[in-house]
Amino acid sequence: MQLQFLGANRQVTGSRYLLNARGRRILVDCGLFQERAWQARNWEDWPFDPSSIDLLLLTHAHLDHCGLIPRLVRDGFKGRILATPPSIDLARIVMSDAARIQEEDAAYKKRRHRRERRRGRHPEVPLYTVADAERASTLFQPVQYGEAIELGEGIEVTYHDAGHILGSAMLEVRIPVDDHVRRLIFSGDIGQEDRPLMRDPHPLAQADYIVMESTYGDREHEPSHDVSQQIEELICAAAESGGNLLIPTFAIDRAQGLMYLISELAWSKRIPPVRVVMDSPMAIDATTVYKRYPNLLDDETHELFEAGRHPFQFPGLHFVHTSQQSRAVNTMRGTSVILAGSGMCTGGRIKHHLRNNIEKPETILLFAGYQAHGTLGRQILSGDPEVRIHGRYYEVNARIEQLQGLSAHADRSGLMAWLGAFEETPSRLFLTHGDEDAALALADRARKLLDWRVDVPEYGEVVELT
Repeated sequence: MQLQFLGANRQVTGSRYLLNARGRRILVDCGLFQERAWQARNWEDWPFDPSSIDLLLLTHAHLDHCGLIPRLVRDGFKGRILATPPSIDLARIVMSDAARIQEEDAAYKKRRHRRERRRGRHPEVPLYTVADAERASTLFQPVQYGEAIELGEGIEVTYHDAGHILGSAMLEVRIPVDDHVRRLIFSGDIGQEDRPLMRDPHPLAQADYIVMESTYGDREHEPSHDVSQQIEELICAAAESGGNLLIPTFAIDRAQGLMYLISELAWSKRIPPVRVVMDSPMAIDATTVYKRYPNLLDDETHELFEAGRHPFQFPGLHFVHTSQQSRAVNTMRGTSVILAGSGMCTGGRIKHHLRNNIEKPETILLFAGYQAHGTLGRQILSGDPEVRIHGRYYEVNARIEQLQGLSAHADRSGLMAWLGAFEETPSRLFLTHGDEDAALALADRARKLLDWRVDVPEYGEVVELT
């Protein structure tokens, strides 16, 4: 057995692992690199022949886990893509939206570079097209939680609820070796317990090898009960100053979680009557998917549905579909709470809202999710006095705030608790999907508290699983 680490190694995005076992070549995730320092990897030649991959196992539908699948299919992959039904529905939305953004950004850059009489670092062509995304969508095969799926040569995989976003899964891969079965766990992204909408992560007890995320491996979240109060205070402050509250929003889970919290404030009249603008067609489509699978949401959400306090339908909520409607938001009088993608400000409509609002002192910019190194969101959050948006520099005069407790990721304690559920010591634990400092800190903690062998792989590293 051989495992190669091809993404999210000592950085967060671009999750991708290649497992070679019993003559089968299995790819786990195929995500987009989003940090500016690593985006060139999206354009590089594949470190393998896409046509040689037998099948792809998808943990969940976030862009940094599924965002390179259309390019993989375009370049020769023809195998099955296994995912839970909600992940399939969401991945189709994510890939199509990413392709549309790629096409729009390529056209915009071509016009801008022609006007500025220069050339950019990358070709003025989309990484992949909407047609590529549509072709990739035809290869999905649904998998139910808890169902053992045969992958060939006696290898099996079972998907378990990761509690991260709707449909997210931990993968338990079982590989026969002589007269034994080796268990290889891919955690995907592990959710934190007691979060709005989502069920708690499924605990696992047996593993020979574990590949686990480490996004928050060096820190704890703020208590989740403070989040609602913080949102309430910021909405009231924005309304009092007459400015807008901008929230860069991940379209899947974060958008729905924010609507859940704001709906509670609106239904209970803890906030003034302000416009809450969901300016993300992808988030709107994703919300429809969440409504489609109520059996996979937690009990508290079911109770809200029954009480008529729908988290996705509340006073003041407006869904914005077209770009023309989006532009009109910034011409409206009064305060708007604007939720728009992308969550790390790397693209999408949030960049246009930033251009119109970031230089205004009355604006509040609230980050409700992790901001990876090299992203525009991280630059703003780190205190850069000015930032480059669409080829022009803007002064950062807005008030900058951050939410911690709403994260879809388990924090350091949550990750250690998940590891603590294993009944026996695995041969090795590999930490991925975290900035280097976070991964190394968690590795030290796991070594000291659990006395396990822990590795933090480098990009491209190949490991023999003996």
